[in-house]
Amino acid sequence: MCRPSETDEFFSPENVRILESWNAAGDPDLSIARARLAPGESTRNHCLVGITERYLIVQGSGIVHIGSLPATEVRPGDVVFIPPGVPQRATSTGRIDLVFYCLCTPAFDESRYRTVAGSVGEPGGG
Repeated sequence: MCRPSETDEFFSPENVRILESWNAAGDPDLSIARARLAPGESTRNHCLVGITERYLIVQGSGIVHIGSLPATEVRPGDVVFIPPGVPQRATSTGRIDLVFYCLCTPAFDESRYRTVAGSVGEPGGG
């Protein structure tokens, strides 16, 4: 069992607060991290090369931009599927933090993170 400590939450270069729940060398097939965006905040436009990501929304409301798909509103209980290499961005639109779990397969590896120029859905941004 793993129980992360709230004191381990950190502000990532992606412009989001992250609390890693699971990213173990002995289990390279999956990582789980909690992401938290304050109202009005957005993640940077980015993609993960060779990693499929899913967001499980647990609190708040927001908008996600995935590749060339239309922007989509999200709320608790929604699952967002992001294929490998597809640009993505999330924005918190409610009055409370947007909180979601990021489930990556294989496990998240910082070397596979890429910043994407422009805004997702716009020229140069996916």
